[in-house]
Amino acid sequence: MNLQEQINQAETRIFKTVFPNTTNHYDTLFGGTALFMMDEVAFITATRFTRKRCVTVSSDKIDFTKPIPAGTIIELIGTITRIGNTSLDVKVEIYIEQMYSNHREKAISGSFTFVALDENKKPTKILDDIT
Repeated sequence: MNLQEQINQAETRIFKTVFPNTTNHYDTLFGGTALFMMDEVAFITATRFTRKRCVTVSSDKIDFTKPIPAGTIIELIGTITRIGNTSLDVKVEIYIEQMYSNHREKAISGSFTFVALDENKKPTKILDDIT
């Protein structure tokens, strides 16, 4: 498998329903809950790409462009955007889908950086063989 195929295969898509227990007093998804879900999808994406232990070291520029109302479906999509020596970046986007129509729009996007760790919890190379 070449590098682009490995990147493509690591893309992660998760669907969730926005229930009232995840919303604020405006009946929209809590920002902290959205960040939790985004970090989880980013972690899964990083792990699927590296097949190594990965930890979040930073998040960057999280843009909340649309409120996400209760009673909608959301899709979180994680994609690899940068591969370093021991770290990689994952972009996560959240799309809103209305339950009873085909309307869909991007609501949140952000970037997360992960570091791969070895068995001694020390940074290790992302790619074992750079070709």
